[in-house]
Amino acid sequence: MSFHPIRAIHADFRACMENDPAARGFWGGVEVIFTYAGFHALIMHRVAHFLRETLGIPFFPRLISQINRFFTGIEIHPGAKIAHGVFIDHGMGVVIGETAEVGEGCVLFQGVTLGGTGKETGKRHPTLDRNVMVSAGAKVLGNIRLGENVKIGAQAVVLKDVPPNCTVVGVPGRIVIRDGQRVAGKRGVDLDHIHLPDPIMERLEEIAKQIETVHHEIEDHHRSDAPFAASAPPTHPDEHA
Repeated sequence: MSFHPIRAIHADFRACMENDPAARGFWGGVEVIFTYAGFHALIMHRVAHFLRETLGIPFFPRLISQINRFFTGIEIHPGAKIAHGVFIDHGMGVVIGETAEVGEGCVLFQGVTLGGTGKETGKRHPTLDRNVMVSAGAKVLGNIRLGENVKIGAQAVVLKDVPPNCTVVGVPGRIVIRDGQRVAGKRGVDLDHIHLPDPIMERLEEIAKQIETVHHEIEDHHRSDAPFAASAPPTHPDEHA
């Protein structure tokens, strides 16, 4: 990854314009510069990262990170390596840990956490390769790698490596699409962060259908026994006296 601050900021601006349908034309560019918290957070992070990693200045990069968090709601540790052309959409609640690495073209939505899993030392945060999309509220934890073009569904919790060209949903995260094909031979769906398959809900729907089938079978069984019950002669107490 290359981390020239000016080139990175320019690439981040282009990423906002390309990924956000609301940012179009001259005035869309003005809105990005003055109103996009994700863009502002990346600019401040570029400065903090440059001071920490290139100039070796202590304390002040971390102070810049806290100021960044106060104004944007996005917390990025100065040590995190974020490549050119990353887009943080809305961004409130995004947390990126010290040893996290985010590749070119990645898109992060609000509430995303690229965090650790404990008190490990060394590399303890995720690595995202090129063009990874992490949807709203998803948590990617530990020293794991998400391959190129991976998509993480909203609210998923990812704890293991994910190979390239996969879609992950659920808690814990599981691969449901690989190379454009549904896992277990099921038909694929469009790869956007809204219309992702939900295997848990699919299984619950299957169970509900099975329960309904059993219910109908029991009702049919009771109806078939009703004529025999009606034709049976009544029993009088005197008969057993």
